[in-house]
Parts: sequence; C-alpha cells; structure tokens
Amino acid sequence: MEEKSEVDALPVVYEFPDLFPDDISDLPPKREVEFAVDVLPCTSPISMASYRMSAAELEKLKEQLEELLE
Repeated sequence: MEEKSEVDALPVVYEFPDLFPDDISDLPPKREVEFAVDVLPCTSPISMASYRMSAAELEKLKEQLEELLE
C-alpha cells in the first residue's frame, strides 16, 4: 500500500491521470522468451565514448549542454 501512495505523490500522475492505471500491482505478463544478462562477479560495465570528436566539437557540445541545463 505504501508503494501506491509514493506513485500517487508524483506530479506527473496528477498531470496525466488518463495515462496511468489505477491498479499497478500486477506483475508483467509471462513472455515466450526468457532473457537475462549474466554478470560476472567483480566486474563493471564498459564505459567509454561512442566516438571521438575534435576539441572544437567537444567545446560546442559542452556549450549546448550548458544552455539546455539552464
């Protein structure tokens, strides 16, 4: 019951009530294919840039990000 009250407290739920079901206690349906990612102990996800960019491109990207965050 406590989880339901946390969801109800979200502003987006009040803003768009038609998009959210009244009862969210159901589990997802069974799928034909079960999928899992096996993670080895003491490992972490690979974190690296998708592609390299020039210094000018990087500076422009940082400027755009700052503008969007304002």
